[in-house]
Amino acid sequence: MTRPGPVSGGGGGQSLLDRYPQAGRRDALRRQQLLRVRGRSVTWVPPLVLLIGIVTIDYNTSSNFRMISWLVLVPGIAAALCGMWGTVTFAVITPLTYLFVDSALPRNYQAGLADFVLATIGGALATAACAVRLRGEARAVHMADISDTIRRTLLRPLPPVWGGLDHAAVYLPADTDARVGGDFYDIQPGPHGTRVLIGDVQGKGLRAVETAAALLGTFREAGYHEPDLTTVAQRLEVRMLRHREHTAALGRTDGDRFATAVLLGFPPDTVDAVDVVNFGHEPPLVVGDDGEVRHLPPGDDLPLGLGDLVRGGPAPRVRRVRVGTAETLLLTTDGVTEARDRCDVFYPLAQEVARAVAEDPRLARPRRLVTFVRDGTLRHCGGHLADDTTVFAVRRRPL
Repeated sequence: MTRPGPVSGGGGGQSLLDRYPQAGRRDALRRQQLLRVRGRSVTWVPPLVLLIGIVTIDYNTSSNFRMISWLVLVPGIAAALCGMWGTVTFAVITPLTYLFVDSALPRNYQAGLADFVLATIGGALATAACAVRLRGEARAVHMADISDTIRRTLLRPLPPVWGGLDHAAVYLPADTDARVGGDFYDIQPGPHGTRVLIGDVQGKGLRAVETAAALLGTFREAGYHEPDLTTVAQRLEVRMLRHREHTAALGRTDGDRFATAVLLGFPPDTVDAVDVVNFGHEPPLVVGDDGEVRHLPPGDDLPLGLGDLVRGGPAPRVRRVRVGTAETLLLTTDGVTEARDRCDVFYPLAQEVARAVAEDPRLARPRRLVTFVRDGTLRHCGGHLADDTTVFAVRRRPL
């Protein structure tokens, strides 16, 4: 995955993200990207138009309405939009323009030295403000790079076809500045089949990210080495408990954190079945090319991190369900299922998917399906995401 908005492993349109920018990437470069025409910056146009407009209006109005002193606004606008050299240019041009226009008028109509000093001081202050702005934008870009690195480490990019699975994913963090949250997913091929994990850590912020990273690290190792999916599930539970003990020993207040998750195993000896362990997560949807949409059975296991409430209880339950190569498994976090519209109505995921696939069976493909659910969620909630939102779809490739 390369960005929090587009579909990883596939592409897909971004019209909804453009309409709801709060749900996608926002940084200091976005404004500069909007002020470009055919790849060239046009940030100099607004201050230049303002300068010409002030001079033109002042020249064509009576002496009772003098607005030449408004030229002090020009370097201020340039400081907000242009780079350093552009701002300096307007800071120099503005007082020179003032001198030229003012001296061309009869003496009794001239504004005088005071407004010239005002324009000069305004240019100097605008230059200083531009320097502060550029320094802040550079810091914002640097922090964005750090966030992107953290996200790529947590949600590592996946090859287009990985572990015999076609897949696609989209991740929209509720905190668009941090660009990463408590949702996590991964695919881990291994000698015992391909394993898939999706989950949602309780809470938000960087501590939820820390918990997600701990679980993903365990999954990538246990998912590869352990032959039994039950053992992989137990390893995840133990890792969560160890993480909670560690945070509690540090005196942190998030020692009661837990995570819901779905663990899938694609057995190498059969192509029409999937093993499922559900830790209190929303059951995946099975979407077929024939338009059929059904839920997998809900999970009986507690969320990860709550297993100590039933010491000595049964091991995580593995269910084997029939899923063919013409069916896609759609896994989401509660950012999708709990998205609300203005009337406080939840997004009807299963109904919307069933309707759309009935109209176009090709929508069952992972790439199209993820794009549809992403856009439907954004449209339903008006782009105001209350929680991290992950849409993940996988389908076994025919042998």
